[in-house]
Amino acid sequence: MQFIKQRRMEVGNCSATEFLLLGITNNPVIKVILFTTFLIVYLIILIENLGMIILIRMNSQLHTPMYFFLSHLSFSDICYSTAVGPKMLVGLIFKNNSIPFIDCAVQFFIFCIFTDAECVLLAVMAFDRYKAISNPLMYAVDMSRVVCYQLLAVVYLVGMVDALTHTTLTFHLCFCQSKEINHFFCDVPPLLLLSCSDTEVNELVIFTLFGFIELSTISGVLVSYCYIISSVLKIRSAEGRFKAFSTCTSHLTVVAIFQGTMLFMYFRPSSAYSLDQDKMTSLFYTLVIPMLNPLIYSLRNKDVKASVKRSLKSRISF
Repeated sequence: MQFIKQRRMEVGNCSATEFLLLGITNNPVIKVILFTTFLIVYLIILIENLGMIILIRMNSQLHTPMYFFLSHLSFSDICYSTAVGPKMLVGLIFKNNSIPFIDCAVQFFIFCIFTDAECVLLAVMAFDRYKAISNPLMYAVDMSRVVCYQLLAVVYLVGMVDALTHTTLTFHLCFCQSKEINHFFCDVPPLLLLSCSDTEVNELVIFTLFGFIELSTISGVLVSYCYIISSVLKIRSAEGRFKAFSTCTSHLTVVAIFQGTMLFMYFRPSSAYSLDQDKMTSLFYTLVIPMLNPLIYSLRNKDVKASVKRSLKSRISF
């Protein structure tokens, strides 16, 4: 983050040395309740997603492209929830919830990488399902280890480029008045409201880049599922069609929840923008969605449930 240090030297009093996160509420009783609730939720996120990654790595039957990408979905969930969760928990138990300028930039940078990566990863997972269903005989060739790693490289590259762009533009702004961020983490919308600089360029870049990522990933999912539906309808047996569709329901559920939340968060009209509503929406996609994803995939997936049962039996017998 050398560019941030240089910028602070250049602008002098224009730039902040630290920010104050106002958090979710000032009520001490509600803070205790929220701290207990979110601590449990965060621990569940870690247990579920780490458990999913370990289960996939240890079980050879799950060494397929679908579960390879699913393990990275769990990894992304852990990373972006960890970028936000611990600092939010600290803010609920301590009165002074300040965050240094550099830490604020790093928090947003990590958060942005893995939320963007998850958007692209969901589209890649839809493409994987299309290959598996439309041409199962060539699936191992079309989705070889090399192809999977190439797709994964694109996923994280998009996240890195977008995160670096937004972090650079946002933390080059002047923050010469209030240093209080009306949020529980360093996100772009409250930082833009706090800045005393002209933020038109930032808003245009957010709309353009994030809009491109959302449009391309949602389009990728829709196109993949159009081909999937076309392929499934060609299957003669009802059992075969049901089995093909059942492998896609978990993924579609996760896509609908995640993308729907992101679209509501960043593409609603400015007249409908509310910081309090923004906080609730942020809580949903930073803590609730990472907790739900492993449950959705494990409860709807026979392979995962069978692997969990085998692991439990082996430990009990041991």
